[in-house]
Amino acid sequence: MDHLLRATADAEARHFWFRGFRFFVSPLLREVTKGRSHLRLLDCGCGTGANAEWLNHFGRAYGFDLSAVGLQIGHRLGRRRLARATVAAVPFPSNAFDVVTSFDVIYSLEARDERAAVAEMYRVVKPGGYAIINVAAMESLRGDHSVLSREIRRYSRESLRRLLVDAGFSIVRLTYTNAVLFPPMFAARTLQRWRGLSVEDEAATGEITVPAAPINVLLTAALRLESLWLRMFNSPFGSSLLCLARKPL
Repeated sequence: MDHLLRATADAEARHFWFRGFRFFVSPLLREVTKGRSHLRLLDCGCGTGANAEWLNHFGRAYGFDLSAVGLQIGHRLGRRRLARATVAAVPFPSNAFDVVTSFDVIYSLEARDERAAVAEMYRVVKPGGYAIINVAAMESLRGDHSVLSREIRRYSRESLRRLLVDAGFSIVRLTYTNAVLFPPMFAARTLQRWRGLSVEDEAATGEITVPAAPINVLLTAALRLESLWLRMFNSPFGSSLLCLARKPL
């Protein structure tokens, strides 16, 4: 996982995937924070803290992660309010946050910790508060990145819905994202499985590298257009699942 965090730290400001991710999540954040002030947000499994820093645009954000490497990178970059902890035992009191987030974390957890992590998110968010969760989707897209992220599972709409509802959340929005990337990703990852998945060091080189500028700009624009479409419709497929859930009052 430290390989992933080091590679991510070099790419997350420029890589088309990270830009697209924020295009998809930003409307949900604006929806749940609109007209509200003094909000507290928590990023569960914050990695290097880049997303926790971004969440400060919507309130006062905190983050935590189990990786000392990720936190060291974050602190070196001047990111504050980051702690070291596991998502299965969140070091904050109950009902403390207006919004909790989990971005590409729980798919790498064993089943027991996966359930514990979602239960902890439910515990620390206020009644009426929101959780925004992003996970890897569609087993047909397992590939080298799965090695790099130590991926245990990829979710379907039903499996993610069931996980969150069983924890007590109600589902507000659930959609696949990155649909425009599906055809090339499906082809590339089918080939990766056919020839055998890379070891972790090799996967880091191929999966997180920022592509040449024209390609990066083109794919960023494609994801931007998809994000506009997703404001009105849900996608039936894609490499990720994005969910907005609410803790009942």
